Amino acid sequence: MDHGHPFSASTRTLSASALRERLSRLTPSPLRPVAALHASIDFAPTKIPRRRRLQTMVIAAWSTLLVYSIFLFLMLCSIPALWPFLAIYVAWINWIDKSPENGTKLSPWFRSLKIWQYFAEYYPASLMKECDLPADRPYVFGYHPHGIIGMGAMATFATEATGFSLAFPGIQPHLLTLSNNFNVPLYREIIMALGISSVSKRSCSNILKRGAGQAIAIVVGGAAESLSARPGTADLTLRRRLGFIKIAIQHGADLVPVFSFGENDIYEQMPNEKGTTVYALQKRFQSMFGFTLPLFHGRGLLNYNLGLMPYRRRIVSVIGRPIHIQQCAQPSIEEMTRVQTLYIEELTRIWNTYKDEFAKTRTRELSIID
Repeated sequence: MDHGHPFSASTRTLSASALRERLSRLTPSPLRPVAALHASIDFAPTKIPRRRRLQTMVIAAWSTLLVYSIFLFLMLCSIPALWPFLAIYVAWINWIDKSPENGTKLSPWFRSLKIWQYFAEYYPASLMKECDLPADRPYVFGYHPHGIIGMGAMATFATEATGFSLAFPGIQPHLLTLSNNFNVPLYREIIMALGISSVSKRSCSNILKRGAGQAIAIVVGGAAESLSARPGTADLTLRRRLGFIKIAIQHGADLVPVFSFGENDIYEQMPNEKGTTVYALQKRFQSMFGFTLPLFHGRGLLNYNLGLMPYRRRIVSVIGRPIHIQQCAQPSIEEMTRVQTLYIEELTRIWNTYKDEFAKTRTRELSIID
């Protein structure tokens, strides 16, 4: 059998040297993945004022509250001694407690806690009042734009951090959200203490029919509008939204447009233009579950450009002039359309009045896309 020509020691040494030389050409500089990571992520400095750290911690806690509530409830479920109490609590949530549809668990003390000041100061979020609202009638506040999550609506209508009760004494606001949120144990108790209620028709009616000084705040654009939320834009889903106008007319509640400058700026969103697969999947999800999941990103707890926390960008909620409504139990389409036209005109006036002050980095003008 021919074993070929064996290599000598010198040949092997030469071959190894040549191999090392070639490898050195391929990798002229050592790989440093950690250094590359540091270069792409803008980490927060170690020395930050204590108040800013508290603001960040409150936002982080609120952003993960739903997840932690579920986790804590599951941990409690692992304790057999608590099972009878948990069973009673679950039965209470699902079949007995009607508070989410009545707005009866609002706690002024809880809404005024110091933590909510940190929440608002983080962005910072503030309220601008254009005129007085007499507390002798009910109100429907329409909040625009929806943004990714609606943090400005939370700061303005679910807490006293921006001074709502001082600006509008005698008016008790109830921010409305999806009914599914009230199926989450523990989490539901927190949001109800903030005055947050279900966005169902029954809930709106139950609150407004209590009369003077009662108010609901509806983030009108909903899940559909959140898919259009991008920095520098103000694309509103409003043209076919007549439900909140009908509710206002039926209860004789004045309509108050609210435009929140900066709401769309606190998150970046992945491209999802109409016609793309991502957009189709998001709309499919919305049709199945009633809400959708924008593919967004923001900053992190220890960095400024990677994570799911909102960016520190100013939010100013301008509360406009009310549109007086004549009560009618069965309003016609023509009447609802007439009121909607007045509403859009007032919303457009707010935009045109303050855009050069609060939307200096806008990439386009206000647009009603649907």
